Amino acid sequence: MQTKDIPLHDIKPLIEIQEYSLYSFIALVLLVSVMILGLIYFVYKYIKNRNSFNIRAEHLTLLKVCNLNDTKKAAYEITLYGATFSTDNQENQRTYEILVEELETYKYKKDVESFNEETKCSIGNYIGMLDV
Repeated sequence: MQTKDIPLHDIKPLIEIQEYSLYSFIALVLLVSVMILGLIYFVYKYIKNRNSFNIRAEHLTLLKVCNLNDTKKAAYEITLYGATFSTDNQENQRTYEILVEELETYKYKKDVESFNEETKCSIGNYIGMLDV
């Protein structure tokens, strides 16, 4: 049998269509991956910062609960814990230095008297000006 080629006038030949769906899929996967990694990073940083130990907050708490009735121990504690905040600014540094000079009379003796009102006021002022 012989086949005859019949010309078809209504049917157009196939044309090639550019396919970009693979590139779009790869771009979408990369974008989602970057977003997920970023989210994981920020959650990690949040948890790490939330659980971290803040030495400044701890020293401020210890200064506030310092027992001023035990004069010698309080003088040493205020000198030790107050040094954490002495480098914040010039005012804190000057106040801390003056306070340490006042506390020197209460430190190196076997028996010491209780804090006088001026020293108690200086201690209260220094603790009041501190912030974390």
